[in-house]
Amino acid sequence: MSESKIKLLKVGVDSCAADDKTCSCCAVDFFEEKPSFWKRENLLTAVSATILLTAGLATEFLTPYHLASQLMFVAVVAVAGRGIFKKAGRSILKRRLDMNCLMSIASVGAFFIGHGEEGASVIFLFFVAEFLEDYASDNARRSISRLLSLAPETARVRRAGKEIKLHVHEIQIADTLIVRPGERIALDGKVTSGHSAIDESTITGESLPIEKVEGDAVFAGTMNEDGYLEVEVGKKAEDTLLAKIIKLVEDAEKKKSKTEKYIDRFSHYYTPSVIGLAFAAFLIPTFILGYDWQVWFYRALVLLVVSCPCAMAISTPVAMVSAITSAARHGVLIKGAGFLEEMNRIKACAFDKTGTLTRGRLEVLDIIGFSGHSREEVLSIAASLESRSAHPIAKAVLRKAHSDNITLRETTGFKYRRGKGLEGRIGGKTYYSGSRNLFGDLTAELPADVSYHEELSRFETEGKTAIFISSETEAVGVIALGDKVRDDAKLIISHLKELNIRTEMLTGDNKRVASALAQKIGIDEHHAGLLPEDKVKVVEKLSQRFGSVAMVGDGVNDAPALAAAGVGIAMGTIGSDAAIETADIALMQDDLSRIEYLIRLSRKTMSVVRQNVVVSVLIKGSFTVLASLGLINLWVAVGIGDMGLSLLVISNAMRLTRVKA
Repeated sequence: MSESKIKLLKVGVDSCAADDKTCSCCAVDFFEEKPSFWKRENLLTAVSATILLTAGLATEFLTPYHLASQLMFVAVVAVAGRGIFKKAGRSILKRRLDMNCLMSIASVGAFFIGHGEEGASVIFLFFVAEFLEDYASDNARRSISRLLSLAPETARVRRAGKEIKLHVHEIQIADTLIVRPGERIALDGKVTSGHSAIDESTITGESLPIEKVEGDAVFAGTMNEDGYLEVEVGKKAEDTLLAKIIKLVEDAEKKKSKTEKYIDRFSHYYTPSVIGLAFAAFLIPTFILGYDWQVWFYRALVLLVVSCPCAMAISTPVAMVSAITSAARHGVLIKGAGFLEEMNRIKACAFDKTGTLTRGRLEVLDIIGFSGHSREEVLSIAASLESRSAHPIAKAVLRKAHSDNITLRETTGFKYRRGKGLEGRIGGKTYYSGSRNLFGDLTAELPADVSYHEELSRFETEGKTAIFISSETEAVGVIALGDKVRDDAKLIISHLKELNIRTEMLTGDNKRVASALAQKIGIDEHHAGLLPEDKVKVVEKLSQRFGSVAMVGDGVNDAPALAAAGVGIAMGTIGSDAAIETADIALMQDDLSRIEYLIRLSRKTMSVVRQNVVVSVLIKGSFTVLASLGLINLWVAVGIGDMGLSLLVISNAMRLTRVKA
């Protein structure tokens, strides 16, 4: 097997216009190399070698023309072994013997002792093994490209009132894209006109379309389902989120895990040792014990072939690449095989609160009316007053009014009372909206109803923020707001506990809010009132206590803690360049279930790696014993001990592409 195959799946474009293999302008093409020159060439070579070998075998065993058959066997080696012998020569010059050397020595040796049919078969079967491994591994590398390469190369743009078609590299920032139903969006941008549902599965792995209206962000490579959109371009082709994803996956496939590095080191010493052992297997029985030199020379050749470390060398990289590309299809970007391997060791998981376990923005959670006022009336008055404010509380109230189809009333005499709240006239009456402090200045009294005080006490216990609505003479109602917990937070925390992973929450919020949330979702322990540097200290203590720790945060604010953890995971990073670059693993949407998926994927991956390594060692060891006893020949050694075993470990690794989120 080729050295490039062991290094595995190098991505690149040979004909980049910028003459730069890492040029991000070609990022969409990195995974979609032009088909198939190597496929056509190798397929032609395989067909030619097959015909020559078949004809040679028929001539050798069915006719008396021995010389003709030997010439055909030599032709097989010349056709199929050209690349193998070149690589063997280079490895000898570099003094780093590899499996190409093993196969070359075995083939030449077979011809030397008059087994031309086996010498040709060794080269032919090894070539076929490489060809099939390249094909299988190329499929692993391309498993994400078949989705991501769907980003269009051209797009319609409106310029000077005219609609024209341009290549994506000609389109400038602030140009207006015209996207019709059934078309893919060519570049990242913001909707300026229109309404549609967008299939973002190529970016987030989420199968359900996302509704997009004016002001919403859209991304290159996503599909416009059913509406007409006009999109203001926000990024050039080389800077789109799609291009960054492809580049990240490309880089990740090049980064080796500890297991891969160990196997690389092992293979580096293993091959010369095998060659030395084969020479010993020939020299000792022949020159010291006086046995038939041809018998032991042949056994030494079989030993060389059967000991080729192809399967072991490919077993770990192909599993890692299959897992990384599968994760990318499900909206999880893993920046290297080492982080995937580290996830398998995770014993504790620390979560940021705001934006991770919660949605990261205030929402109206409760509305209570006093003195016969309905909740709709309370919300209508509050929203009408808050419509003049840009405060986060005002935005939350207005969102709630909009979702409940509440009509806003005309407001005059608007005033802002610093640190207390708002004042305005609605329908000839003055109303107030604000904290308890506001009502100390008013004649209106808060109701003395016991249930009301119980509700307020509940709000405070749950860490909610309450705003009061009042006229000059009576209290109208109260609205409670809070940062809503993600729907799946409690379920995911319970699943992590089932996986024997400790969960802790780190937050800068106060103890009351943190305690209420921790109790609600069942987290093991919480730490409140933390600054960024305090979060780092907590993560370091967890690492000392449990060994390997994952930190889950929303990217930028949690950067120090993400960096301190064994694995830093950024939540909901779609469109956030900084968050993608901060973490070791980036989740492209706000979906906590991807944490559990990551752990299951990493455990499955390492299980497959162990299976591949164990099977490789057992089969190679068994065949080595059989070769020493003369019970197998070169055909079996190459066909089963090398090619068959290599395809077995690849097929096993490809199962990782079927792990579902």
